Amino acid sequence: MTAISRGETPVPEGLRFVHLGFGDEAVEYLEAWEEQRRVHAARFADEIPDTCLLLEHPPVYTAGRRTEDSERPLDGTPVVDVDRGGKITWHGPGQLVGYPIMKLPRPVDVVAHVRRLEEAMIRACADFGLETTRVEGRSGVWVLGDPVEQRAKGGLDLDFDPRLSGGDGEGEFDPRLSGPEYAPSNAGQRGEDRKLAQIGIRVAKGVTMHGFAMNVNPDNTWFDRIVPCGIRDAGVTSLSNELGREVTVAEVVPVMEKHLREVMEDAVLLPRAV
Repeated sequence: MTAISRGETPVPEGLRFVHLGFGDEAVEYLEAWEEQRRVHAARFADEIPDTCLLLEHPPVYTAGRRTEDSERPLDGTPVVDVDRGGKITWHGPGQLVGYPIMKLPRPVDVVAHVRRLEEAMIRACADFGLETTRVEGRSGVWVLGDPVEQRAKGGLDLDFDPRLSGGDGEGEFDPRLSGPEYAPSNAGQRGEDRKLAQIGIRVAKGVTMHGFAMNVNPDNTWFDRIVPCGIRDAGVTSLSNELGREVTVAEVVPVMEKHLREVMEDAVLLPRAV
């Protein structure tokens, strides 16, 4: 991984993109996290401009600060606990990860930053012919499911639906214990809402860290071992799943760069209202 040069004077304007590694050169999560911290310090010191790191990771589960023990893998699979917001998710091959490290006006409007990331991904999906949207109260980019009364019940002939009863008649539904018919990766077959891109960020000293992960063509069954983002009544999907054809990360990178640049550079950054 090539380090980013420092000490540029004056600091150029606009959002800069740095490709850390894709495919066979995918970057280990902890290595990328360390690079984020280094770039964050340089951005805070105004040594570099706003910078977005783009990459793929080898398979890894990461847990944000709000992750509950009941949402982690049941088999003891290692999870990296991180300092971002949000809950547990998975990163891996076929997923485009972006870490925009940007200086925001204070007091920082975190929600506005999240909405800008969502907007860039919604526009990128539209360029590939897929309509996506936001879901109130849930960050990220979504493909909406069918009306509830039209949804499939998982293909099982049972007297109860574990999503409604909690799975054992008590407590909350656990997709990890309910079989492949109810797995997050099969939400599209059930006609349920499904998440195509996740967002989890941290803002320190007015500068953002962490960012987004868009599912382009990953093996979404990795999500079945956790409760993705702590959400039990929806699932996950990808561009390739929804379009019915193979889309690669390499195809998506320039499209995401275009829309991130549009959204971030055209935005009128205002401090959070107090």
